[in-house]
Amino acid sequence: MNKAFVKESDNDDDDGEALALAQAIPAGAKNYITPAGYQRIKDELLQLIDVDRPEVVRIVHWAASNGDRSENGDYIYGKRRLREIDRRIRFLTKRMDSAFVVDPSVHHGNDQVFFGATVTYVNKAGEEHTVNIVGIDELDPLKGKISWVSPVARALTKCREGDVAQLQTPLGMDELEIIAVEYPEPIAD
Repeated sequence: MNKAFVKESDNDDDDGEALALAQAIPAGAKNYITPAGYQRIKDELLQLIDVDRPEVVRIVHWAASNGDRSENGDYIYGKRRLREIDRRIRFLTKRMDSAFVVDPSVHHGNDQVFFGATVTYVNKAGEEHTVNIVGIDELDPLKGKISWVSPVARALTKCREGDVAQLQTPLGMDELEIIAVEYPEPIAD
């Protein structure tokens, strides 16, 4: 088989995931992240470096020792998986290097919305929502974790309990009445 049909791009700098997330951070802004989010990234990085990568290297080494590599599925898949792992390691390392860890517990007891707050609000339609404002590397909309650069988070930031924030939506202006603002309790040393 012609190698042109099986050769993958060696250009790992065009990591679409990194580009998408890098564009999400406003120019000149820091990459804010909570301590828990930073720890999750660190844990994933250590898992890749200490467990996943050595295992794949072992498999590739074994497959290479079997002879003909051109039709060796273990070798071809292993090399591809190794490139994926290395790409993810580079991505996570860059994210950790650019991360600015912010502990939201410093605002415990405060009723004003800042990074790390868990905010409960009611929109104009009477629907109640609870969101946690986190960094772009830890967002999970299905679990109520929204990025601090999202329109909802930007509308809520610096408001207090009882305030009504204005949010421009595709359907027009919406009003978000803030019912509760919570922060995690500080961890005693």
